[in-house]
Amino acid sequence: MDKHDGRGAGTARLDDPWYDASANGWGAPAGARPAPGPAHVPVRDPAEDGPTAAEIYREVRDSDAFQEVRGRYRRFVGPACALFLTWYLAYVVAATAAPGLMGRPVLGPVNVALLAGLGQFASTFLLTWAYVRHARLRRDRLALDLRWETQQLTRGARG
Repeated sequence: MDKHDGRGAGTARLDDPWYDASANGWGAPAGARPAPGPAHVPVRDPAEDGPTAAEIYREVRDSDAFQEVRGRYRRFVGPACALFLTWYLAYVVAATAAPGLMGRPVLGPVNVALLAGLGQFASTFLLTWAYVRHARLRRDRLALDLRWETQQLTRGARG
C-alpha cells in the first residue's frame, strides 16, 4: 500500500486493505442499499421518539446490574493479580538474592528453583481455571442478561 496522500487521516482509499467497498454500497446497482454489517450504521431520524443508542449505553453503564457485574469482576481480578504478581516476584527475588536456597537439592537433580519454576506454570493454569470458573458461576449469566436487555433497547431505538 502506498503512503497516505495527506487528504485527511479519516479518508479511506480504495487500495486500503481494511476498506470494504461492498459495505458502503460502492459497485452496487443504482438505488441499492448497502448490506447491513459493521460498516453500515443506520442514521437516526431526529424527529423519532425514544433514546439514542448512546443514551441507552450510558444508562446501562450507570445501572445497578452493570455495576454488580463490574464489581464481581474487580473483586476477583484485583486480589488474584496481586497474589500472582507477589508469587512471581518472590520467585525472581529468591532466584537472585538466595542462590543457595534455590540450588538446594530436593530429590536427586531436582532443586528448589526447578520446583518453584514448575510451580509458576502450575499456578498460571490454576489461576486461569479459577478465573474461568468464577466468570461462569458469578458473572456470565448477569452479563448475558444485561447484554440481551441492551440489545433489545438498542433495536427499539433504531426503529
